[in-house]
Amino acid sequence: MSNPPASDVPARAGRAPVAVLPTSRAVPAPSRPRRTPSAGQIARRQRFVWLVKLVLPALIMALLGLLFLWPELEGREGRLSFRRGPAMTPEALQVVAPRYQGVDEVNRPYTVTARIARQPGQDQVLLLDSPEADILLSDGAWVFIESREGRYDRPRQALDLWGDVRLFHDGGTLFRTEAAVVQVDAGHASGDRPTQAQGPFGTIESEGFEMRDRGAVMIFTGRAHAVLEGRQQ
Repeated sequence: MSNPPASDVPARAGRAPVAVLPTSRAVPAPSRPRRTPSAGQIARRQRFVWLVKLVLPALIMALLGLLFLWPELEGREGRLSFRRGPAMTPEALQVVAPRYQGVDEVNRPYTVTARIARQPGQDQVLLLDSPEADILLSDGAWVFIESREGRYDRPRQALDLWGDVRLFHDGGTLFRTEAAVVQVDAGHASGDRPTQAQGPFGTIESEGFEMRDRGAVMIFTGRAHAVLEGRQQ
């Protein structure tokens, strides 16, 4: 038979129970020698902790203030601002690459195009960027007019042009001026600014011009200077 465990053996008379203690384990040595900080080191650490407690909240408050004030600072320099303002409404209806077509009283077509058209109001008056107009003449030839800017009155079929206005006639004539008014349905054009014309006939400089009957009649107004070129036989 196996002996009962020591804890199960009743204490004999006159003898105290014997306690069995676990075997003690060896404590490993520290990985590096421990040094007790000096009084100066303790004082420096206390000053560092005190400085962090003082500076860190101030830095956080400064960053939060900059975050709230940054949209205002950006807006002063003309950049994007996050300030909420009144709702924006479009100032003008804008159309890219518009094309307007029509015919005159004898069914001759004309076309007005532009790079961009803007309608600032309710009236059918359009502001044009890089406008162009094609007008078919009676004999089947054509007139092409272009400029940097323009204004097209659709009810009146009137086209006001300004900025490097150029008029090309199918016969090989080029007119250049700074402003002109074109009645596209009638095929009339006129201008009161200095005009230069160049074609097979030579060159003409004048103070203005008029184009009538869809290019059949050209009139140079004001003082004019012409250099004509004769045809060689």
